[in-house]
Amino acid sequence: MMYRSYHASSASDDEPKKKSRRTRRHTGAASAEAEGVPKQPTKTALVAAVDILARQEYSEAKLCEKLLCKGYGEGDIAAAIARLKARHYLNDAEACQRQFDFLYHESRNSLRQICLKLRQRGFRKEDIDACRPQDVYEREKSAALRVLALKFPRGGERQKMMANLYQKGFASGAARAAVAEYQERFEES
Repeated sequence: MMYRSYHASSASDDEPKKKSRRTRRHTGAASAEAEGVPKQPTKTALVAAVDILARQEYSEAKLCEKLLCKGYGEGDIAAAIARLKARHYLNDAEACQRQFDFLYHESRNSLRQICLKLRQRGFRKEDIDACRPQDVYEREKSAALRVLALKFPRGGERQKMMANLYQKGFASGAARAAVAEYQERFEES
């Protein structure tokens, strides 16, 4: 004897089941998204750029990238960036200097790491090089000491400490001096 579940269909088991077809009706923006075409933005490129810059300072290259992702055309983007430059809302050299100063004075990153971060943010090499001070040895040494204090709070092997500092981009002279000073502090205490 065969048992039927409560959810069994009314058709008998011997009859073939009909396939149900569900169709979607695509209209307007929904069909454009389904086809992989981005929908047209409702704001102008200039308004979108100002909104983006109101939240965070960006380089010209990153701003172009963000606007392209939002679906604006290259001509609209170029016109918006030209207008922002004319109004002094967008200046890569000044923005690079501000971001460099913040990272240089407030972080424990090496100078190489700072330059790499700024390149990733879309700033030109010439703008970054203009920000770099000539004598960075003392700053690199103090930043390396901060890294060592966080990574090796109870001391450690000289080779491991040196390797860690090299991986973080510190210059060899500053790394050696920082490790020597850090080890002296532990020997005294």
